[in-house]
Amino acid sequence: MNSDSNQSVVPVEKRVRLENISSYAWEHPADRVALNALRKIPGFDKLLKKVVGTFGERNISMVYKAQAVRVGPNQYPAIHQKLLDVCQVLDTDPPPLYISQTPIANAGAVGMENPFIVLNSSLVELTTPSELEVVIGHEVGHIMSEHALYRTLLHLLLAFGGSFAPMVNQAIIPITLALLEWSRKAEVSCDRAGLLATQDLNAANGMLCVMAGGIRGRRDELNIDAFIEQSDEYRSDAGLNAYYRMMSTLGRTHPFPVIRVAELRNWIDSGDYWKIVSGEYHRRGEPRPFTDDAVSGAKAFSDNANKVFSNTDRYVNEALTNFVNAARRRAEGEEGA
Repeated sequence: MNSDSNQSVVPVEKRVRLENISSYAWEHPADRVALNALRKIPGFDKLLKKVVGTFGERNISMVYKAQAVRVGPNQYPAIHQKLLDVCQVLDTDPPPLYISQTPIANAGAVGMENPFIVLNSSLVELTTPSELEVVIGHEVGHIMSEHALYRTLLHLLLAFGGSFAPMVNQAIIPITLALLEWSRKAEVSCDRAGLLATQDLNAANGMLCVMAGGIRGRRDELNIDAFIEQSDEYRSDAGLNAYYRMMSTLGRTHPFPVIRVAELRNWIDSGDYWKIVSGEYHRRGEPRPFTDDAVSGAKAFSDNANKVFSNTDRYVNEALTNFVNAARRRAEGEEGA
């Protein structure tokens, strides 16, 4: 049995509180480059709000509120306290948090004006207290990095894009694939946020091990050290480059867990994690130097994704406008039926 199975949460008073920390401190360069390219598109924010507005942020939120339990001081108070502890360390306001009765071990942060977190019940059951804090820190990281809005867009494109006319579907394929590649880099970013929130590497690795193959009731047979050994083969540049090429062809929103373990360990070995917990980190309001990110970001994306993020006006505005119009026509047709 691995010792991680009995780990306890690192008390919040023993963690370094990262006052005024900017999400820039933990973001993967490719994550920053992709979102910076999208944000520079004239009128993109308005278009994005049209996309989400067509389906209705209120509707998306109500789906979770109707089928999930909102965590609070009197509703799963121990989980609520974990949210407060994580947000105290990351120096941010606690977002709404829901527990959904779902058999798949997962979690997410969605929304536009008021993003919120949803934890699937299976993930809560499978993780230790410290690992659950890593999950919450990961999702808070998504919100602080303003990923929730773009993740909501990706969810809508994946859920509804294929149901529209072939021409519309073909038009949004490039942006969908590019967003999928960005999403995988964003997950790497927020694994770092989860680690910073807990400052417990064993818990961060354990959470990813559970995501890969946790079995309810057999936690004492799960060896996290052995799982970490699996990640060693991916820690060379050659292995990671091969992975990025392969993953560019797959419709996955998340990297494989073993890759996430390798990426997290590489980040720690780089010294960046230790700099942050020592107080050397980018703070909110400070200018963001994107020059170096551009080079790193370009190397991390496939050629197709680089085309999308380099020619955002051409790819994104037209594709999403057609998507919005198709969605509205579909809605009007159904209302008139």
